[in-house]
Amino acid sequence: MLGNVSELDIRLIRVFLAVVEAGGISAAQGALNTTQPTISAQLASLETRVGFRLCQRGRGGFALTPKGSQFLEAARRLLAAAEGFRLEVQQINRTLSGTLNIGLLGQLDPQANKQIALAVARLRARHQGLFFQFTELSSTFLEEKLINGHLDLAIGYFWRRLDSLDYLPLFRETQVAYCGATHPLYPEAGGLDHQDVAEHEWVWPSHPLPEMPAPTALEHLTALTDSMDGAALLILSGQHLGFLPEHYAARHVEQRQLRALNPELLRYEVDFQAAMRRSSRPGELVSAFLEELMGVFDVEGQ
Repeated sequence: MLGNVSELDIRLIRVFLAVVEAGGISAAQGALNTTQPTISAQLASLETRVGFRLCQRGRGGFALTPKGSQFLEAARRLLAAAEGFRLEVQQINRTLSGTLNIGLLGQLDPQANKQIALAVARLRARHQGLFFQFTELSSTFLEEKLINGHLDLAIGYFWRRLDSLDYLPLFRETQVAYCGATHPLYPEAGGLDHQDVAEHEWVWPSHPLPEMPAPTALEHLTALTDSMDGAALLILSGQHLGFLPEHYAARHVEQRQLRALNPELLRYEVDFQAAMRRSSRPGELVSAFLEELMGVFDVEGQ
């Protein structure tokens, strides 16, 4: 009688099941890749281990005994459980867990937000033990928190390109120059050129802007801010001209609160990147999320 199930017992049980499925010892030789005497000896060993006869075999043909039929069902359940255990252990080995701290620049394009959400959904579908914490900050603070380890990855517009960080381009954002409804240029907005706008006051980013030279002399850049909402307020006031993301300004344009000065001429494109601490081998959580981001934004690894 079996006191415990050893690896040998499992092998012998697999032989028994192969014989049952083949319908006899002779028929099972091909599946087991061994000889009939070897199979017979293995069945006899299994019967000795369990303490009862499992099958009739000989000139009369192959047939299960009543106890052999009961043993067959128990053996199938045992091997199914063993296979389930193997698959579960494999899944544990492949599953990620922990918290991924992500920094975001505020007021991202809704389409970009949708793609980031899709990347999160895809990753969480495979790794239920993985959690996300999102923090909204300016680009400067995003880089600072990446460097000091408070963030694992950040998505935003980064103009400094620090040596201690790696940057992966994800998507582009269009910035267009606008004026408010009470600004003197509002009636003519749409086809204005550089000369038309050069003598007016502008709100301008406080960080360097390599993608777009200032449209006026420095003395006319009378407001500096990295706040999109702050820039929008100044433009809506009618006191300043300024650039806003096209997606951000769209609702104000629809309500006739803003008008583009010249959407073909006074515009520039900004590259948004995923930034992370420079490492020859990023952590598993960061690597997994980066892979999903690259997939949803259709970008190639670098």
